Amino acid sequence: MLAALLFAGYAALSVSRHRRLQTSGYDLGIFEQAVRAYAWLRAPISPLKGPGFNLLGDHFHPILVTLAPMYRLFPSPITLQVAQAALLSCSAIPVTRLAIRVAGTVPGFVIGAGYGLSWGLQNAAGFDFHEICFAVPLLAFSLESLVRERWRAAVVWAAPLALVKEDMPITVAMIGIYLALHGRRRLGAAVTAAALAVVLLVIMVIIPALNPGGHFSYLSYAAGASQDPVTRLLTPSVKLHTLLLVLAPSALLALRSPIMIMALPTLAWRFWSNNPDHWRTNNHYSAVLMPVVFVAFVDGLARLRSRRPHLARPVTVAAATSCAMVTATLAPGLPLWDLTSVAWRPDPTATAARDVLRQIPDGAVVAADNWLAPQLTNRTTVYLFPQERAQGVRPEWIVTFAQPKAFPDPNLQAARLADLPAEGYTLVRQDDGVLLFRRTAGS
Repeated sequence: MLAALLFAGYAALSVSRHRRLQTSGYDLGIFEQAVRAYAWLRAPISPLKGPGFNLLGDHFHPILVTLAPMYRLFPSPITLQVAQAALLSCSAIPVTRLAIRVAGTVPGFVIGAGYGLSWGLQNAAGFDFHEICFAVPLLAFSLESLVRERWRAAVVWAAPLALVKEDMPITVAMIGIYLALHGRRRLGAAVTAAALAVVLLVIMVIIPALNPGGHFSYLSYAAGASQDPVTRLLTPSVKLHTLLLVLAPSALLALRSPIMIMALPTLAWRFWSNNPDHWRTNNHYSAVLMPVVFVAFVDGLARLRSRRPHLARPVTVAAATSCAMVTATLAPGLPLWDLTSVAWRPDPTATAARDVLRQIPDGAVVAADNWLAPQLTNRTTVYLFPQERAQGVRPEWIVTFAQPKAFPDPNLQAARLADLPAEGYTLVRQDDGVLLFRRTAGS
């Protein structure tokens, strides 16, 4: 029942944001272009990333092909959002089941609800679509199996993580180390060796082979190491704030469990990165940490109860209460809170934009503003405005806002907007700040 309620909440949040033009080409539109290509048995080319850009040369996420049959039946960005809601919500099943097994029905349900309403999952559900939604349930089921010493089941659940994103096999390697430390040395060594081999193959061979520049672009995030490693990992203070929020729902009990080693790869690459977006708590980056910290929380609680059996009940009640208090305290600032009011308010700009976009025929080639792109990717070929000109693309249609948005470059967007008449484009529709241009015949 908890998973069903979470699914309803996540899906309502995602769809309402899309209806209010709060989803973007980067990233919902990009992922829809890839899944749309898979659905019609083509390579995952994303024009929003650039002409002929194979998305497997950006990140390695072939698991997206599993969405193709559903998308073929329901070709819409909402299909991706609903799939993400389902994947995130079903991850609550193993976490809650384990919590009830350890703590009892009521405290276990409270901890499970704390997991489902955790800031990491909410931020993922509230920000477009990302392949990492596949990793969340796979990790949750795998870690539950580890705690229950179902070793082979843990490996079976963990194996598909190699198909989610190029960094996830390192987490699988940590699962192998956990197995080795718990007496399954041969199995653990095999899992670790295979996972590290996959990382090297993907980053050094597969992605460069498919990338237009012939390299793995995101290695640049590791550049610029001017300070010592400890300083780089722990400063600025926003990193410590993120780490504190990761651990807060568990009242630090997660630190009692060796399951927490599974969080190290994700925390390490994020805090080592020179991209400040990776350090913060917004977007989808912390989603994979939530099953780790909550399973570690439950495991840490079980270990404490076994060592202090006379304190088992008060410790359990205190842990569940702490989790509930953290959840309630953070709730007003998290995406699901929108469902209490703003998600249901009419949005005149969104209504006007959809009316304007209906003038663009199916199958057209369009350059669209980042916030309008995912409204079109299910039925047209969409490039990103204003970059499309530099990429050598001359679309028939251009749709954007009269007031440039912050992404990708408002100054460039304003300059291009002024140049469109000279480039042969005529304004054919304007409504509530949404502008639609069409290329003049022969221009």
